[in-house]
Amino acid sequence: MSQEFPQEFPQGGRMALHEVYQEIMSRAPEHDFDPSLDSMAMVLDFLGHPEKSFRVIHVTGTNGKGSTSYMAESLCRAYGLRTGLYTSPHIQSVTERISIDGQHVSDEQFVDLYYQVKDFIDMADQRSIESGGPRMSFFEVLTAMAVWAFADAPVDVAVVEVGMGGTWDATNVLDADAAVIGPVDMDHMQWLGDSVEQIASEKAGIIKQGSAVIVGPQEHASVMPVIEEAAARAGAVSVQRDGREINVVERMPAVGGQLATLQTGNGIYRDIPISAFGRYQAHNAVAALAAAETVIPISGQLDTDVVSQALQTVRIPGRVEIIRSSPTIILDGGHNIQAVGAVRDAIEENFDFRQLIGVVSMMKDKDAESVLGIMEPILEKLIVTQNSWGSRVMPADELESIAVGVFGPDRVIRQDSLPDAIQQAVDLVDSDDDLGVGYGHGILVFGSFVTVGDARTLLEERPGEQLERAMSLHDTHNASSASRASDEDPLAGYLQEVMHDGLTDTDYYEPDFDGPVPGHGNRQADPGKGDN
Repeated sequence: MSQEFPQEFPQGGRMALHEVYQEIMSRAPEHDFDPSLDSMAMVLDFLGHPEKSFRVIHVTGTNGKGSTSYMAESLCRAYGLRTGLYTSPHIQSVTERISIDGQHVSDEQFVDLYYQVKDFIDMADQRSIESGGPRMSFFEVLTAMAVWAFADAPVDVAVVEVGMGGTWDATNVLDADAAVIGPVDMDHMQWLGDSVEQIASEKAGIIKQGSAVIVGPQEHASVMPVIEEAAARAGAVSVQRDGREINVVERMPAVGGQLATLQTGNGIYRDIPISAFGRYQAHNAVAALAAAETVIPISGQLDTDVVSQALQTVRIPGRVEIIRSSPTIILDGGHNIQAVGAVRDAIEENFDFRQLIGVVSMMKDKDAESVLGIMEPILEKLIVTQNSWGSRVMPADELESIAVGVFGPDRVIRQDSLPDAIQQAVDLVDSDDDLGVGYGHGILVFGSFVTVGDARTLLEERPGEQLERAMSLHDTHNASSASRASDEDPLAGYLQEVMHDGLTDTDYYEPDFDGPVPGHGNRQADPGKGDN
């Protein structure tokens, strides 16, 4: 039921995508700001208030907001509404952040969008600087581009994921028809506060007068009163809380995800297929469903068949994402304790691995010991490595030292490059696979969205004859694979080629970091854009 992406964008952009990206990323990161939405409001005023032309589902939370956003967009689109989706971080290309009717904008459309808003951004910058303020941040510029794209399409509803927090996030110039607050936990304390109550208060800032508030399951009892008080103060029309007004009645694992019975204030939706793994994704689904009910112009319960189609076909990149089979290769960008715990639960519930090899690369500022401690019981061996973000990534030798303390020296292998790490993981699986079919054997790549982006590029983006040849070595179960040197192996050669030749043209963000990446001047970090 989705429509073609609109072709009204003007042609003849003067810069290529990577040049536009460099220009945007030269700006301050999102956390380097005085708490103010003045510049965002000014740009929208210059543009004629495009944000007033569509309904809004606004999504925040410590974990799960990206998945919930994808699900809500899919539900609205399945009902024939024109949809906009704004998410972060991107995994492979900045164009992933802005979608119309389920399609990412193209490189050319992204460039055109930038030119359409650039003069107004320059005007806002000038006025801010004249009054002693900063230029707009990179995330503010991207948000302005998204809002303009949605109005220009035009869309009926925009699903917008908060970058970090809520109150002072650039997206909070929007007035939410449905304000979704997922699980709230301790994260980004240097910006949001050092207690879960302070963090909840910041996230509850997306609630506006007339908003329908949907609240996900909360581990901390003190969070709900903060949100309820904020909703009353703002004049919200309703508060729907997971476990009270909305519920996951029952659920069971199924092929490709799960079946769940979901309950909202409008009724019960029985045996809904959800193409995402894990209990937490069922709770994300019921939150998305309640939000969609708010903006879809239908009285009462939605059609169960349409809901099933929407949640069965939604694809959420980098979240327990199966990118290859035989052997099964799973990618997940979770990098905090709550997210990684959910990943482990999903794997234990949905997969029957006799052998699971971990490939991990994390950032320097993450709690690697706790993350690895959560994953240790399900991994036979762990290969520590480094992703492409050289200035930010935890060195492999440092991560190795932490991993040895968790796994013991016999279960930890160090490979300084991700291509070699993936190759060794495949070799380990090959050597233990007597039947040569890959059943019961798997590889989990985790620890960072940058790591996931690298791995996706390596394994998915350029599947030419060389990669097909290399992967066929596994399929035919070459018994000597474990002893092959990586520089002689076709798969390792392919991965090395892509890492060296392709990544300079591929852009990622890793939450909680700012600054240029040496050798990759077109990449700057995107703070606080994490998901489960």
